[in-house]
Amino acid sequence: MQIEEVKGANKEQRVATHSHIRGLGLKADGTAEPVAAGFVGQESAREAAGIVVDLIRSKRFAGRAVLLAGAPGTGKTAIAYAISQELGPRVPFCPMTGSEVYSSEVKKTEVLMENFRRAISLRVKEVKEVYEGEVTEITPEEAENPLGGYSKTVSNVVIGLKTAKGTKQLRLDPSIYESLLKEKVSTGDVIYIEANTGSVKRVGRSDAYATEYDLEADEYVPLPKGDVHKKREVIQDVTLHDLDVANARPQGGQDIVSMMSQLMKPRKTEITDKMRAEINKAVNKYVEQGTAELVPGVLFLDEVHMLDIECFTYLNRALESDISPIVVLASNRGMCTIRGTEDMRAPHGIPRDLLDRMLIVRTVPYTQSEIQIILDIRAKTEGLNLAPAALEYAAEVGVKSSLRYAIQLLTPANVMAQISGREEIQKEDMAEAGELFFDAKKSVAILQSSGSNFL
Repeated sequence: MQIEEVKGANKEQRVATHSHIRGLGLKADGTAEPVAAGFVGQESAREAAGIVVDLIRSKRFAGRAVLLAGAPGTGKTAIAYAISQELGPRVPFCPMTGSEVYSSEVKKTEVLMENFRRAISLRVKEVKEVYEGEVTEITPEEAENPLGGYSKTVSNVVIGLKTAKGTKQLRLDPSIYESLLKEKVSTGDVIYIEANTGSVKRVGRSDAYATEYDLEADEYVPLPKGDVHKKREVIQDVTLHDLDVANARPQGGQDIVSMMSQLMKPRKTEITDKMRAEINKAVNKYVEQGTAELVPGVLFLDEVHMLDIECFTYLNRALESDISPIVVLASNRGMCTIRGTEDMRAPHGIPRDLLDRMLIVRTVPYTQSEIQIILDIRAKTEGLNLAPAALEYAAEVGVKSSLRYAIQLLTPANVMAQISGREEIQKEDMAEAGELFFDAKKSVAILQSSGSNFL
């Protein structure tokens, strides 16, 4: 069998709409760089978002709302995504669109509250007693089967653990021996056992057993320091919605009637306000004791004009509750009728009493030079070679039509260039792709000119 080294193997990654956004691109003093972290322009909106990020980190912004208002394709969703990048993975960020609240199974207000609870995290700090070290021996001790017969059962297991400071021999329950078998623990492995739960975790193989092979299946770890028996602080993040679901799950019996009744229940069941109030009491108790910390995250609600008057009324109430996240809304509408009403018109399709609660951040349309820089960044993200003339032509298309349409033409134009035997996208490739794929304005013009041919 022959093994050859693979040269130049690059890791493939999916390129999404906002893959090029890595943050807000702000300086240390909070001012925005013209081009930074994948962002181009929108300096005032990015600076305002930076202040929102600072308020979220200092936990002084819970229960507030921010509205990102601007025309389509001006970077509202990109700013929300950049806020999540700035906050990091430890702060929950829950994105949703206004149309998600409409379901035949669950009430609209229930969907909103679920996402509200998903955007709030409870950080639990727990000190666990663990036994950690390199396994020096595993000796199961057998006894006669109490049920009779010739078979024997494992009564206990003796395991030896070694660290850099010393060794210890432990006598464990038979159930822990089953966990050792599931983890495939053998002599020379580094493991840790939780004293409270008895759960076993295999960390890896001790580096004392490392060999000279270039390719091995095992991961080698150093010998643990300190004593075998030690205390370790474990930090776990859990959202309030996870707590709701865990407490709402029906605990039925093991008989056939209980199992059938659980199967007949719908998958998505509503969680009552009474249960949420009880969970909130327990959460507040943990916070007061100092064993847990409440981390209000961000709920990003895109296309907020799709909500109706009932949802907006519920949003007013939810923002006033004791435990609520930071709500970031986005809308590309001007003056329009509020959904669920017949003649009530309001800015951005949002009732005025809710607008009074919001800080409104405005995004402005991009200039041609900014569109050209965005297209250049996007082409590099997708790994496309764009000629200067093609880039300038694509920027003109972005001004005449839209930035989204210009970005969408890049990949088809790259296919055209490859068909022609070129590695670089030229201006004629962009023009040919534009003739094959229409933008919204051209499609509307065709409908107006030949509307009688359509049903």
